[in-house]
Amino acid sequence: MNVSTEPPRVASREEWLAARVELLRKEKELTRLRDALSAERRQLPMVKVEKDYRFQTVDGERGLVELFEGKRQLVVHHFMWIDEADEGCKGCSMQVDTIGDLPVHLRAADTTLAFVSRAPLAKLEGYRARMGWRIPLISSAGSDFNYDFHATLDPRRGATTYNFRDVSQLGGWWATFAGDMPGVSVFLRDGAEVYHTYSAYARGTEFESNLFGFLDFTPLGRQGDNGPQSWVRHRDRYEEAPVTLGRRRGETVRA
Repeated sequence: MNVSTEPPRVASREEWLAARVELLRKEKELTRLRDALSAERRQLPMVKVEKDYRFQTVDGERGLVELFEGKRQLVVHHFMWIDEADEGCKGCSMQVDTIGDLPVHLRAADTTLAFVSRAPLAKLEGYRARMGWRIPLISSAGSDFNYDFHATLDPRRGATTYNFRDVSQLGGWWATFAGDMPGVSVFLRDGAEVYHTYSAYARGTEFESNLFGFLDFTPLGRQGDNGPQSWVRHRDRYEEAPVTLGRRRGETVRA
């Protein structure tokens, strides 16, 4: 991806309009292609989940089917835990920051969203308190969940598949890396039976982020000299305090 750091050239309104109409033609083409791809995604075959994965939540131990909370669909964001820093990934944390009341609307569409991490629940709860989140974090610690769905790499456990290829063959740091990578997995429930329908990794997870949608509208785009998320920090580590909506319309306050 080309990351823009310079504003575009200045033009007349007529020149801008001609360029915008041409871009609209390409945007419509992309929309049609995306709709067709989404339809194809929905037709992927599914695989029955046979293993009894167990998860730790603030309400006690749960099985995978219980994470659906009675809904037919479950989207799992594999929340990355950074062992060296002993804290959540800044990108995953940004994702939780932007969720807001999205789960309410997803539930209306018979879908549950769960943030699952291999970190122990006590660490997740401490981190969640630090971030001030309402949304729960769920621990898969002690299970094979993250490894079976290829969101965690560890050559010692034979977990070397990421984004549907064996990354141990790539050489370099891939050969020895052990840790979490970006990933999302989707499941469908039929009564008590659970089926795995879809997984995405790396940039395939970008559609989760409404932040990128806003920035992609702007002339400077996602920015960052070392990649489109290089400027992202944990919300409590920006120099400027996070802005939240105030009580009165249009008012903003500093958290």
